[in-house]
Amino acid sequence: MNYISTRGQAPALDFEQVLLTGLAADGGLYVPQHLPVFSREDIAAMAAMDYPELAQTIIAPFVGDCIPAADLRQLLRDTYADFRHDAVAPLVQIAANRWVLELFHGPTLAFKDFALQLLGRLLDYVLERRHQKVVILGATSGDTGSAAIEGCKRCRNIDIFILHPHRRVSDVQRRQMTTVVGDNIHNLAIQGNFDDCQAMVKASFNGRAFLPGDRRLVAVNSINWARIMAQIVYYFYAAVALGAPARSVAFSVPTGNFGDIFAGYLAQQMGLPVARLVIATNRNDVLHRVLRTGTYARQALVHSLSPSMDITVSSNFERLLFDLYDRDGAAVAGLMRRFEHGEIAFSEAAMQRLRGLFSSHCVSDEATCAQIASTWNDCEYLLDPHSAIGVQAALEADIDAAVPVIALATAHPAKFPDAVARAGLQRAVDLPPHLHDLFQRTERFEVLPNELSAVQGFIAQHCTA
Repeated sequence: MNYISTRGQAPALDFEQVLLTGLAADGGLYVPQHLPVFSREDIAAMAAMDYPELAQTIIAPFVGDCIPAADLRQLLRDTYADFRHDAVAPLVQIAANRWVLELFHGPTLAFKDFALQLLGRLLDYVLERRHQKVVILGATSGDTGSAAIEGCKRCRNIDIFILHPHRRVSDVQRRQMTTVVGDNIHNLAIQGNFDDCQAMVKASFNGRAFLPGDRRLVAVNSINWARIMAQIVYYFYAAVALGAPARSVAFSVPTGNFGDIFAGYLAQQMGLPVARLVIATNRNDVLHRVLRTGTYARQALVHSLSPSMDITVSSNFERLLFDLYDRDGAAVAGLMRRFEHGEIAFSEAAMQRLRGLFSSHCVSDEATCAQIASTWNDCEYLLDPHSAIGVQAALEADIDAAVPVIALATAHPAKFPDAVARAGLQRAVDLPPHLHDLFQRTERFEVLPNELSAVQGFIAQHCTA
């Protein structure tokens, strides 16, 4: 399996090279040269598989010859053994033909664990074999940082630097990052917003001269293909549990950076019968506006009750554009150049294809709180604010009543007690036992100005691995 850039000017790479690369040399994102496709018989056979076995089936074609099958099998078994539920990604019914897919049973209580616990193990495996050391650099709007640190903390060949917007993530999210002890772990609180953090990460990948020696820079944000690959698995897992391939299903996905729902799109392209993908956004509704107006434009970021979705530039949308424009790298490169200087309007053909694949809904903070309360009152199921947006968008979508609709529950409600309180629910939301002392642990982080030179200077001075 080889991978090509969405902008068409970078060399094709194999899986191991893509794992260690992040952004392509031409500024694009890597995507597979072709997708594996599973037949109805293949998908029916998945019903007999547990989660790690299914993950092996889905992921092996993307890895190719880079990792022997036995080693990949063990990496996957080790990854999902750390999850607190035997099903790994259990489905819970909340209404007639309405379900939530619980993706918060990993170590850091968020869906990012599915990819980042695996990514850490893949990196450690590859770096040990190559006798190489790298710097991991990532930006987080809340959950990526803690999952990346948890997944990579055991890696001897990695220094990890995570940028988060200062005072713009929840207390639980921050502490899950800043209380992990390790000389190779560095949390940087940037005096800006998530888009500022993400922009500095991208700028660093485009100019790596600040790194000491022969260090490579590796991405843990969803620009890294391995993260998207790992997320495809739970779409197959959930759909098969509800009767695929004999029946189609729909998914409603809380969406910020477009990585998670892009994985759902790939599952559909790989043969999974997905009737609809619903883009569920908060007040930062850049993707909802794309579907409504055909225009991709920046707007001022607004902080919300769902901070992991407080994003106004959806990096992975470029991967979808590559398909919408018939994999024409030059066309995508031109679009992204124009986007850097303003807004872009998409062709009518691209918009027809986009609207045929997705619908979208924007959910306010008030509607988010109302959905948290309503779901609790109806069935005593507690949603976090991001998951509530997915549930609300599913209710608003025009989907045949016979089609099961699965809303992705992307985080545990204990990470967002303020939102639960705003919903009017007078109840404590306890952290799981492994995090019971989180607020007694010592924090360690650095507050830095919103300046690229300050961040790159800090990284250069603190590489220790």
